[in-house]
Amino acid sequence: MAAAAGLAAPSGPGSPVGPAARDLFAEGLLEFLRPAVRQLDTHVHAVRESQVELREHIDSLATELCRINEDQKVALDLDPYVKKLLNARRRVVLVNNILQNAQERLRRLNHSVAKETARRKAMLEATGSYPQGSPSK
Repeated sequence: MAAAAGLAAPSGPGSPVGPAARDLFAEGLLEFLRPAVRQLDTHVHAVRESQVELREHIDSLATELCRINEDQKVALDLDPYVKKLLNARRRVVLVNNILQNAQERLRRLNHSVAKETARRKAMLEATGSYPQGSPSK
C-alpha cells in the first residue's frame, strides 16, 4: 500500500530500483522532513527562552516575597509560598535542561543527516548516476 502511494522505495534482489534510486529517494525524504525539523528546533528554542524568562520572574518574585516578609511588622509566614516558588523554579530549570538536551540531539541529528546527504550526493555525482532533473541543491 505504501509503495503504491509512492512512499516507499522497493528494494531487494528482484527489485528494479537500484542503490542510486534508493539514495535519491532517501535524499528526497530528508529534504521533505528538513522543514519540520527546523520548525521544531525553532519552537524548542522559543520555549527555552520563555522558560528562562519565567525563571527570572520566579527569582524576582521570591526575592520580593522575602523582602516583604522581612519588612512586615506583623508576622506573616510567607516561607511556604517562597518554597513553592523555588520548587516551581526548580521544575522550570529541569524542563529547560530536558529541552536543551533534546535540542542538542536534534541539532546533531540534523547535522548528521546533512552530512550523509552531502556524502551520498557527492558519491552519486562522482559515479555519474545522478538522473537528469533530480532535486539536488
